[in-house]
Amino acid sequence: ISRCVAQSQNVTTMSTKDQETLSIRHAGAPTNIQPFVDVIACLRAPDGCPWDLKQTHLSLKRFAVEEVYELTEAIDAGEDEALCEELGDVLLQVALHAQLASERGAFAMQDVCDGIRDKMLRRHPHVFSPDGGLTAEEVETNWKASKRAEGKSTLGGVPRTMPSLERADRISRRAASVGFDFPTAADAFDKVREEFGELEAALKSEDLAAIRDELGDAIFSLANLARKLDIDASESLRGTMEKFESRFAYIEESLARQGRSAEDASLEEMESLWQRAKNRR
Repeated sequence: ISRCVAQSQNVTTMSTKDQETLSIRHAGAPTNIQPFVDVIACLRAPDGCPWDLKQTHLSLKRFAVEEVYELTEAIDAGEDEALCEELGDVLLQVALHAQLASERGAFAMQDVCDGIRDKMLRRHPHVFSPDGGLTAEEVETNWKASKRAEGKSTLGGVPRTMPSLERADRISRRAASVGFDFPTAADAFDKVREEFGELEAALKSEDLAAIRDELGDAIFSLANLARKLDIDASESLRGTMEKFESRFAYIEESLARQGRSAEDASLEEMESLWQRAKNRR
């Protein structure tokens, strides 16, 4: 590794022309990620790490998802040290995929950086051109226009692998951005009532395929309502799950003090303890 890192002592910076074009003011020294990229290349070298050498884009996929979830936990915790570490872990996944692509001649880490830089320049003309002074609403309008100019559909680019509730929120927001939306939250709630009525009818029919479809419609209508109320549906559900876990833990702890487990208790006993847990302060 030291051999490879030693080969990368020259800091790669933008040309003077690029700097003048961007007119970016920043504090501190320019960021140099080349030594880090060199370390990743060393790990993938023939005499590198056996584990890293075995990896493919497909095998690394789950790690990318896990690292992003760990990053969101660090954000929620509000701990800068953990946030810095988890950002590094996410960057590691980016670098590994870029290295794999580089080895097969597809693209390299520099192409990843250049691509996202160019996209930001393209979508922020109000910052990187004389057309400054735009409002937040005008910025959003320009962003959408830029995406349309790139040939992107309204719902395009929402990953199918996203957690379903987050994807429902993202899709409904995209549709709403072009006017396909409920006028008010009350209208969205009427849709919730309608969908739950259809779910009830499906339950009575005992048609499993219909029940599945109507349940999905009902959940999507709730996600729409949350959006109209400016509530993060996932955060709302996460809070409910934490509340459920806390109350269920109270049931188990109460039974454990009696030398029993949840398996030994009746539903009536657990319901009584559940109500007691709800009334705790």
